[in-house]
Amino acid sequence: MDWQASVGLLGTGLKYLAVTMFVPLFVAVVYMEDIWVFALSIVFVTTLGFALERIDTDPDIGPREALVFVSLAWLTAAVVGTIPYLLAGFGTSSTLADPVNALFESMSGFTTTGATVMGQISLEQHSHALLIWRQLTQWLGGMGIIVLMIAILPEVAVNGAQLMASEAPGPELQKLTPKIAETARVLWLIYFAFTLMYIAVMYGLHLAGFAPNMDLYNAVAHGFTTLPTGGFSPQAESIAYFSAAVQWAAIPFLVVAGVNFALFWHVLKGEVDVMLENTEFRAYAGAIAVTTAVLSLLLVRGAAPPLDIGGVTGGVTENTFRQAAFQIASLLNSTGYATSDFAQWGTHAQVFLLFVMFIGGSAGSTGGGVKVVRWLVVFKAIRRELYTTANPDVVEPVRLSGSVVDEDAVRGIASFTLLYILLFGFSAVFISLDTARIGIELTTLEAVSASLATIGNIGPGFGRLGPFGNYLFFSDASKMLMIFLMWVGRLEIVPVLAVFISVFDRNQ
Repeated sequence: MDWQASVGLLGTGLKYLAVTMFVPLFVAVVYMEDIWVFALSIVFVTTLGFALERIDTDPDIGPREALVFVSLAWLTAAVVGTIPYLLAGFGTSSTLADPVNALFESMSGFTTTGATVMGQISLEQHSHALLIWRQLTQWLGGMGIIVLMIAILPEVAVNGAQLMASEAPGPELQKLTPKIAETARVLWLIYFAFTLMYIAVMYGLHLAGFAPNMDLYNAVAHGFTTLPTGGFSPQAESIAYFSAAVQWAAIPFLVVAGVNFALFWHVLKGEVDVMLENTEFRAYAGAIAVTTAVLSLLLVRGAAPPLDIGGVTGGVTENTFRQAAFQIASLLNSTGYATSDFAQWGTHAQVFLLFVMFIGGSAGSTGGGVKVVRWLVVFKAIRRELYTTANPDVVEPVRLSGSVVDEDAVRGIASFTLLYILLFGFSAVFISLDTARIGIELTTLEAVSASLATIGNIGPGFGRLGPFGNYLFFSDASKMLMIFLMWVGRLEIVPVLAVFISVFDRNQ
């Protein structure tokens, strides 16, 4: 394996990551806060990028190098992303002054998880610039750091197909144009357009008087974290801080974020039928409709007690259906925004939401989780196994959208799903035991939701991990495990574990 090629390319990526820090630097200048933090961060990251780039000035990326580069790129982005946090927290009592907390927040940002160690006091003590950097990390990680590099860097685009296959969310990569760099640009332009649309809608509501709290800063900040299904908010109350009009307006964008972005390319070309006939899209839309109806029924029957923030009182009301629709749209695709504290809802509603978190968004979307297409293939493979057991002479392939799914893909999906469940289960046990070790009592639902929320890049869990809670009380050991889970969850486990296996095999 040519490690120098991966590291050299990593340096190129860091140089351009430094460029994105000019956004919070601009905000810092506007508000006259933390200017030195981002000026120094830009200098440091740029210097590091040039230094690493010199290790290999003409990288040749093969399949193994692609896995290493993608895995290292996401890990390095998270580590570098801690620099503004550490500088801003230096010499203060800030939560982010602790390196583990800073890395947790940064990894959660870039992987669009949305789990946080920052409470209301911590959010209020930091500048607009630092919080916009926190939001921006999610926007950069949403469509993918590697996809962005392929779109703008010719030296990366040469090996773009291998890199995108390693990073892309879902079991397959759909090439939209003859050149992979053009495909990357198309995906990012669609993503960018939806982000601008969201910002315009939210700020428009503010100008029209329907959203007094949704000023331009908040509109941009939430635009950076809605389309990437991130869930970070500069407000401790999340979307519950804003009016009902904002919450209703956000729901369509939350749903869009979980759709395969390649389908929107077909819509732009006038091929609407491609989207409507897509099996995964129909399953995703059906899952949202059914789960919203079920949760609405649970809330109508009083499964959630009255709450101070965006509470649900039961009965057939506009608020009840809005809470149900928003929570499903937010949690099914792993966004993690909230309009009420569902951690205080009844057991039935919480267990149902836990089930919803397992579904995930579509392949090729910014959503996390297992992904709808994988569940479709798993269920179809189980049905085939049962059918062929009863009819041993019959040969029946797994079909999706009228096409036969390759058997290697079926095995790969089965392996991923098993790895996901095993890693999730073992991690939940570790988190439970580790919190007991430090004298903190954690319920089974809280331990399970902590593991699922991080490996599924969902963010909030239940109990103290609810949408208005945080992960600060965990030990450093548990936080480091959850940092690992967020990392492998965003890269869908296999690329990272494949690198570890490759290193292990080489040392035999």
